Amino acid sequence: MRAQGIQTLSEVLLQCYSLLQEREVSHLVLFYENRLKDHHLVISSVLQGLKALSMCVALAPGLAVSVLKAIFQEVHVQSLLQADRHTIYSIITNFMSSREAELKGLGADFTFGFIQVMDGEKDPRNLLIAFQIVRDIIVKGYSLGPFAEELFEVTSCYFPIDFTPPSNDPHGIQREDLIISLRAVLTSTPIFAEFLIPLLIEKMDSDVQSAKLDSLQTLNAACMIYGEKELKEFLPSLWSSLRREVFQTASEKIEAEGLSALRALSTCLSRLVLSSDDEDLLDSFLTGILRDCRHHLCEPDMKLVWPSAKLLQAAAGASLRAYYRITYSVLPLLVEQYTKHEQSSQHRTILEVLLGFLELRQQWGPEEDDKSPLLCFKDALCSVVFSALSESSVQLQLVGIRVLTFLGSLQGLLTLSDVEMFVDHLTKLILHEDDSQTSMVAMEAAGRLAPLYPQAFSKCLVQKFSEGLQSELQEDSNPSQQERRLQALAAVSTHPSIVRETVPVLLQHFQQSQQESIPADTHSVVSVCQSLQQVAFQCQQDAQSYWYFHQAVVPCLVGLAVKAAMQENSHTLPSSVLLKEEALSAMVSVISSACTHLRPEQAAQSVSKVVPLFLDGELSFQPGITFPSTFQPFQDGQCLMAAQRRLVALLMAFVCSLPRNVPIPQQDRLLRELLALSCSCDCPFTATAAAKCFAGLVNKHPAGPQLDELLELAMNKLEHGLNEGPHQSQALTLLLWVSKALLLRYHPLTTHLTDKLLVLLGDTVLGPAVGDGLALLMADSPDVLGKSCHAEVRLMFRQRFFTECVPQLVQGFHTAAPDVKANYLKGLSHILNHLPKPVLVTELPTLLPLLLEALSCPDLAVQLSTLHCLQPLLLEAPHVMSLHVDTLVGKFISLTDNPAMAIRIAALQCLHALASLPTPVVIPYKPRVIRALAKPLDDKKRLVRKEAVAARGEWFLLGTPAR
Repeated sequence: MRAQGIQTLSEVLLQCYSLLQEREVSHLVLFYENRLKDHHLVISSVLQGLKALSMCVALAPGLAVSVLKAIFQEVHVQSLLQADRHTIYSIITNFMSSREAELKGLGADFTFGFIQVMDGEKDPRNLLIAFQIVRDIIVKGYSLGPFAEELFEVTSCYFPIDFTPPSNDPHGIQREDLIISLRAVLTSTPIFAEFLIPLLIEKMDSDVQSAKLDSLQTLNAACMIYGEKELKEFLPSLWSSLRREVFQTASEKIEAEGLSALRALSTCLSRLVLSSDDEDLLDSFLTGILRDCRHHLCEPDMKLVWPSAKLLQAAAGASLRAYYRITYSVLPLLVEQYTKHEQSSQHRTILEVLLGFLELRQQWGPEEDDKSPLLCFKDALCSVVFSALSESSVQLQLVGIRVLTFLGSLQGLLTLSDVEMFVDHLTKLILHEDDSQTSMVAMEAAGRLAPLYPQAFSKCLVQKFSEGLQSELQEDSNPSQQERRLQALAAVSTHPSIVRETVPVLLQHFQQSQQESIPADTHSVVSVCQSLQQVAFQCQQDAQSYWYFHQAVVPCLVGLAVKAAMQENSHTLPSSVLLKEEALSAMVSVISSACTHLRPEQAAQSVSKVVPLFLDGELSFQPGITFPSTFQPFQDGQCLMAAQRRLVALLMAFVCSLPRNVPIPQQDRLLRELLALSCSCDCPFTATAAAKCFAGLVNKHPAGPQLDELLELAMNKLEHGLNEGPHQSQALTLLLWVSKALLLRYHPLTTHLTDKLLVLLGDTVLGPAVGDGLALLMADSPDVLGKSCHAEVRLMFRQRFFTECVPQLVQGFHTAAPDVKANYLKGLSHILNHLPKPVLVTELPTLLPLLLEALSCPDLAVQLSTLHCLQPLLLEAPHVMSLHVDTLVGKFISLTDNPAMAIRIAALQCLHALASLPTPVVIPYKPRVIRALAKPLDDKKRLVRKEAVAARGEWFLLGTPAR
């Protein structure tokens, strides 16, 4: 009855403790302290009442100490239930946060009392709060008195944490939570060092991997607060344990933590401020490391060379002082070993170790004196690197280029002659190496170093490659050499002064390759355009260089193309290489890259010249150039204009790349001309370019009557073009691009256009093309309707299109005639393949039967798109896919024998993913799948065999302990 009464009172107090007055609190505290002497059945309710009182603001001075003394004296905490023990920890926590000064007045008695409370605690919920109390005792300066070791023992007995939460644990306490909380206690004060470090060494020397890992991580944390006196006597033992963990470890994670702990130790010792009579602990510690590891660097064939290098690098990376001490000893040794050994594999190992030491230097600022080991051994290092670059081993050359790049990045280290020599080496590697990987890496290195040494690269590389390109045009030279020179000139165009040298060279090569005396070569044009595009990309960070590039390149390309088009005498296939689709597409990429980052005023200046050129034939874009006739790409009815009309692709690249706030002159007229051209041109390339240009401008066009009138005109032309005449495919292309342009900006007309597309899926002539075209609506379009071109792209447009169209598409499939059902499957497959997977997973149960039917569709594009859609779903939605596993196995196995290699590969990837479904679901099919996968192992294509091996291995492991 007493227990029930106290329980009722405590429950009331827990509800209204904030309303109590000081006299009431004092009276209740006295009452509850007396009740602590009562029967053990009463204690639980008493503790609840005391918890309520510990949260009272109106608590008289001294009562907190009185309550804690009563608990320490009267309550045998270990005999209480978990919830009651948790209540006591809560009372202590409440008092520590609100009555800190009073509790500190108890001195070491408070610490001793808490040690008695915590001793023997086993519940993880209580340990988390107990660890926090211990840390607060230490960090907030409570007196430990003679009980420091007892406080350490009462917490360190849990180290290392060995706790596995039950599967149905509602509290969500993880092992990592306890580890972090305990580590915060053990590493909270240097007072624990004499007890903690021996414990850590003991656990590091054990065979338990988790204990090793926890000990190394704890040592790492402890070094952040320890000093000289805490570490001094333990340094030899710590080094011995860390060295063994790196030399003999079977775990990469433990090795990494061991190296991290060594760096932390070295960092801690680096913080010591030395006076003249102090012992330099860092120097003696590093001397021991060098003594044990240095000699292994002399054996590049032995397995200990890398562990030794890692240990030395970890110690050297702690501070600049440690770096100097280690590298002064190691660098001359490595240089000596390089010259002593002869095999390229040994040279590569030594050079990689050397690179590891050099890269550590990047952690600190530039040199302030001449004592740097890199300055002292600079000549020897350069000699080693130049020697490595001259050897025939590709892997050695790659490492040599990395070392060279690092040395070059340290400004002030190399002299002018050194720089010219390494630029000369890079030039040779770019041109004369048979291995393309070496050539590409050398180009990347040149690109990174060119901004630091622009004059040297201009003198040694740009000039040499420019002369080489000139001579190649006059001789029958190696095309790969020409392409490398072009790529290299683009790669080094990373400094404004170099850009102003390389761009004219590239443009001159572009112009000269079109001379009548030189055979036309599309590949050469494409190569120059690719280099120009790379230069444009690199210039985007510098506004002046970018504007220079735009002014130099765009008029030149457009002018040459216009000249070539006006010289054409036939409307059949173009004779000029510049008018071929590959060349025009390459020029489109360059012009687009040269326009996307223009400032509005610059863009307006350029567009005011480009648009009149195409609409009226005005040549102000290229002053001083005259042509025999007028440039009129939009004029209809002349077969001679076919070549000129192809250049609409260049207009598309220009106007569709400009920011939305740039006004386009005569935009309404331009749009009408583009609309007419896209629906009437016989050339698919020209019609598509006009349709894309029209769509790009419509996407950015401000809403209003002008846009509505334009779209109404477009709809009339589309209706006419789709119904009859020879230009149905061109009208469909325009419909697809306009639909995408309006879909991206959520225009109300989108629904009407997509409905039109869904109806056309049932057309026997246009249906297959519409099915493929739905992929265009869902895919990214970087050239015209992408964010890089400043198009208006609303969020989640794919999800919106899916929600509005797929139900109609599914319904249309069920009601369609058999000969057009494949069109619906093709469209559905393309839509789902571009849909974000989380959205698709929610709709999967209703759509999966259609996808399975699509696998049997004779159209190869449908099969491939469906396989690409299903493969990630097998991993992300196993609960749904498991319901159809029998059908999936049969379909995938049958497709592994498909004539198309891409489908065989995709089917094998799906079979591989199928093994990730729950084992009880797929294990019955294991023998059948393994037998079926035997045939693809002998496929004539290597990529198919590779996928078959991976899939069959996964199925062999199915149901075994190894999986």
